[in-house]
Amino acid sequence: MNDQNRTYTLITGGSMGIGFELARIFASNGHNLILVARDELELRTAVNQLQMSDVEVIGLQKDLFEPNAAFELYDTVTQKNWVVDILVNNAGQGQYGLFKDTDINRELDIIQLNICSLVVLTKKFLAGMLERGEGKILNLSSIASKAPGPWQSVYHGTKAFIQSFSEALHSELKEMNITVTALLPGTTDTDFFNKAGMLESKAVQDEDDLADPAKVAKDGYEALMRGDDKVISGFKNKMTVAASNVMTDSKAADTMSKKQEPVDRSK
Repeated sequence: MNDQNRTYTLITGGSMGIGFELARIFASNGHNLILVARDELELRTAVNQLQMSDVEVIGLQKDLFEPNAAFELYDTVTQKNWVVDILVNNAGQGQYGLFKDTDINRELDIIQLNICSLVVLTKKFLAGMLERGEGKILNLSSIASKAPGPWQSVYHGTKAFIQSFSEALHSELKEMNITVTALLPGTTDTDFFNKAGMLESKAVQDEDDLADPAKVAKDGYEALMRGDDKVISGFKNKMTVAASNVMTDSKAADTMSKKQEPVDRSK
């Protein structure tokens, strides 16, 4: 491919979990990659694993918890004249615990990562897509977006934002040859629960079969390529969302509280 015509899929949080599995799928389908991650060693390992003779894989270390990081990331990409035709906003974290007990600074960081950085990257890279008349954006939502989440109130709130934001953009841009797709996984076998301090939650300990991140990534990739507005990954998760949809918000919140409380809370 001529370098002047080379395009890239940029994936945040691309060194592990669903992000890495998405990167693997994009690479196997001939997409050049820009992987963004906070941990330099994990990023280098991911880049080395994904290198293919006919696909370029670039790693950029950036901490998207930082308020200016998304702007800096965009500036770096544009200064290098790398054309991003597919943006995957995958990076995201949560914090487990009752809101009255949790760390507000950690929660503000999560809002910065899950919402603010996502909005900045979408705004910035969308402009180039509109100029070229084509592009695709995949946002990592969650089935958590579909119900209030006691014990993870801020995380669920950020995912509700992402879901609403993605659906709005899908509507705004569908006549402009720009695809915006939301991927909604459920509990998945990644490091998310460890980072969120959530290993004691019933939602994790009572889950016999965590979803395979490779399967979740495949569902997301295929939905993006079809131009779907969203995809709920997994039959069980589709049923969970359907059940939440027929409940009042109050009932859905109480049900989620029972699912997410610590296993030893009643002892």
